[in-house]
Amino acid sequence: MKALIKHLKATTASITLKAMGVTVGAAMIAASFAASDVEAAGGSSRLSDEPTPYLDDELPQRTPPLIELGGDFLGNGNLDAGFELPTGAYWQPRLWVYGSMRTALQTFDGGDGERETEWANRLDLFANLQLTGTERLLIGVSPLRESGRFSGYSFEGADDNEWDNALNFDVTTLFFEGDFGEIFPNLDINDSIGWDIGFSVGRQSVFFQEGMLLNDTIDAIGITQNSIRFPGVSNFRITGLWGWNELHRDNNQDDGSANLFALLTAIDLPHNTMDFDLVYVDSDDSSMIAGGISTTQRIGLVNTSFRVLGSIALDDENSDRADDGLLVFGEVSWAPFDGSDHAYVNGFWGIDNYSSPLRDPTAGGPLGRTGITFAARGLGRYGSPLSNRADNAFGGAIGYQMFLGGIRKQLTFEAGFRHDRDDDIGNSGAIAARYQQAFGTRTVLTVEAFGAAHEHMDEGSGLRTELQFKF
Repeated sequence: MKALIKHLKATTASITLKAMGVTVGAAMIAASFAASDVEAAGGSSRLSDEPTPYLDDELPQRTPPLIELGGDFLGNGNLDAGFELPTGAYWQPRLWVYGSMRTALQTFDGGDGERETEWANRLDLFANLQLTGTERLLIGVSPLRESGRFSGYSFEGADDNEWDNALNFDVTTLFFEGDFGEIFPNLDINDSIGWDIGFSVGRQSVFFQEGMLLNDTIDAIGITQNSIRFPGVSNFRITGLWGWNELHRDNNQDDGSANLFALLTAIDLPHNTMDFDLVYVDSDDSSMIAGGISTTQRIGLVNTSFRVLGSIALDDENSDRADDGLLVFGEVSWAPFDGSDHAYVNGFWGIDNYSSPLRDPTAGGPLGRTGITFAARGLGRYGSPLSNRADNAFGGAIGYQMFLGGIRKQLTFEAGFRHDRDDDIGNSGAIAARYQQAFGTRTVLTVEAFGAAHEHMDEGSGLRTELQFKF
């Protein structure tokens, strides 16, 4: 036994000495490089105050926003020291002003014989006061848009040869968001209690279940607990949301009497991400309950996502704000030929009259996710080639997106189909193409067209050209 103990001690000492040798050797090598660097720098061993960009020749140059005060957005260099709050938090205020301008010439006939030809414009401006990595105040305006109206000129249609002036300075976005644990770090210096609770309050965008459940900008307060972990789960997020103003219902119209209460969760599992969401809307004449379950995963080389959403009207059914219904939705996409192109097949099945609790005036119906033959453009009177409402219908879209010579040019072709179980509507089909190209670092050109055929309506068609400027 003594011999065994002696042997183990000798072995341990040998391993320790070898490890020390490796450490000392590494330190000597590092010191030799440091010494040569010191000589090159003129003999000073002090680290330089001058920032050195990382792989500067290989990284693209950043595009600065319209205004930068207090520090560059995605810039490099030394950080400002900022100031300390009584709570122990350090704030480093930086103000960034940015936005986008969209202008389009477009003509649209959905098949009802009423063609709209117009020049429409949309400007979205934002001022972001960044205080830390987790705290910020964001304010935004859309001065050329008022609800679903856009400043421009009508050449043909309901407002034939008339100017539409939607100029206003209403605040469309105004909220503060932060993390309780980061604002009050002195309450948990060792970060062991779990005060990392996020919150946001003010006029903000809510977008859940890819916009099929909630897609609106409302006055709300949300509280989120993130990074909840338990066996088999890498992350669990739960959010409580209360919205009290600017609530637009399934008909895209404001409901001044409505309040929204929601419990929104997401869970990251080893092979997929799942969302479980529940919403209650209290209103004078159209209260409802709605919810959604979804799972997103990669199966081999194929990306998939499946969703089931439902709504229950608590007051009168058949309302344009709330009704009973179920929506089943699926997405499948892949990169064919081992390249960068993108092929996809999406489908839906609407049972009865599924109603989305919240829908922005420019968002259209909940089926916009299906593809470009179903999506709203969010600019002017140009509608979707096929109806994006989920009432008593099934259908889908198949498309192919090609990237031409990199990622700055792309061309998408799509065919969509919709069958309405209402005999007065029947079958509808459409084909569409969209070309997009980037110019410089701030401009995107979009040209798209479609043709549609309807069983009980005239043929539809549309053509639009849009320039988008980002600043």
